[in-house]
Amino acid sequence: MPYEVRVCGATPGLVTGGDGLAYYVAHGLDALAWADIVFVPGYRFPDRDDPPQAVVEALIAAHDRGARLAAISTGAFALAATGLLDGRRATTHWHYTRALVARHPLVQVDENVLFVDEGSVLTSAGAASGIDLCLHILRGDLGVAASNHAARRLVAAPYRSGGQAQYVPRSVPEPLGERFGATREWALHRLGEPLTLDILARQAGVSPRTFSRRFVEETGYTPMQWVMRARIDLARELLERSQRSVEQIAADVGLGTGANLRLHFQRILGTTPSEYRRTFTRGE
Repeated sequence: MPYEVRVCGATPGLVTGGDGLAYYVAHGLDALAWADIVFVPGYRFPDRDDPPQAVVEALIAAHDRGARLAAISTGAFALAATGLLDGRRATTHWHYTRALVARHPLVQVDENVLFVDEGSVLTSAGAASGIDLCLHILRGDLGVAASNHAARRLVAAPYRSGGQAQYVPRSVPEPLGERFGATREWALHRLGEPLTLDILARQAGVSPRTFSRRFVEETGYTPMQWVMRARIDLARELLERSQRSVEQIAADVGLGTGANLRLHFQRILGTTPSEYRRTFTRGE
């Protein structure tokens, strides 16, 4: 991966975390001067303590220079303190959404999503959704293939949409959640084949009605919306790393014809398969 990671802070040295672990901060805030992306981790008591002014000023300076700022969990409070989230959508851990609204009323807080991408400023919910945000950034920077490779290394879901709910309702039993996860994995290996609601429900061992309802609760998508996005995701990967024609890729991902692939590609991504491929070719 073409990233170089540095850990920096207002006071370099050994920092004791709230979990009892100690972290070594090697660099001061001057390290932000070269950063393309600045990640702001979550911290304790964000509803009580304001971030140090030096941190706020360093974040603003990095943003003004063109860096993207990405907050994980309660790190959104530090971003909000810069004023860069005013008038923009943002999220944080659901336990602190009301506090974020109270402390920063100009921020459009959305408590029902995993992450929010506002271009130069990004926010995520809890720590786990920080992984989803990072995979989202990776997809935009390096493409679907690199993002999926990283997800496999992490044993994480290849993608969860930013609009997915932060937490799954208690009514979803854990064994059923595991079964649905296995069904999604099964489907990902069969995207070139017919996949209907009945086929997916049968694979999961539940009725189509139950499958559809629980699937939406887990993923934020209907089963067939999820299948379509998975097919488009696979098409993106094939466009990036192969020379197969649009017609061939359409058949590979189960969309039949190039016209069908172009239709759904444009609807979901706002561009055409050919233009998408040219974008990655230009970036090489």
